[in-house]
Amino acid sequence: MGLDKIIPRGLTLSPGGETLSKQLARNLRKNLTDAEKRLWYNLRDRQLGGWKFRRQHVIGPFIVDFVCLEKKLVIELDGGQHAEMEAQDQKRTDYLIRKGFRVMRFWNNEVLQETEAVLETIFDMLSDEDSPPHPNPLPPKSRGERG
Repeated sequence: MGLDKIIPRGLTLSPGGETLSKQLARNLRKNLTDAEKRLWYNLRDRQLGGWKFRRQHVIGPFIVDFVCLEKKLVIELDGGQHAEMEAQDQKRTDYLIRKGFRVMRFWNNEVLQETEAVLETIFDMLSDEDSPPHPNPLPPKSRGERG
């Protein structure tokens, strides 16, 4: 049974007015898998093409592993348990697509064993001309500027 069946979405549990989804996302950020840690190490601080990523971010009723909001790109990492959760994963993907997001899925072992290939695939998707433009592009560097 899903958490949304037990506790209604948006139910405030903490005195600060935080929702259960936000609390759960915060907890997930503190307990990343090895694959999530590896990918986050490479995505954080705008290391991949200057794009900002968030981890364990709430989108509607779901918490996604990683998202670049500027490009509306969601990255999901799947472990062995996801083989049995295909229908749930498809429902989540369908929801995200309806909200305008593109969704990429990688197996945990792909991230751990082929990190560079995964990063190249993500970079290619971010660089796709059909994706939304960066809302605040960096100004071009003038001659003599170091970077």
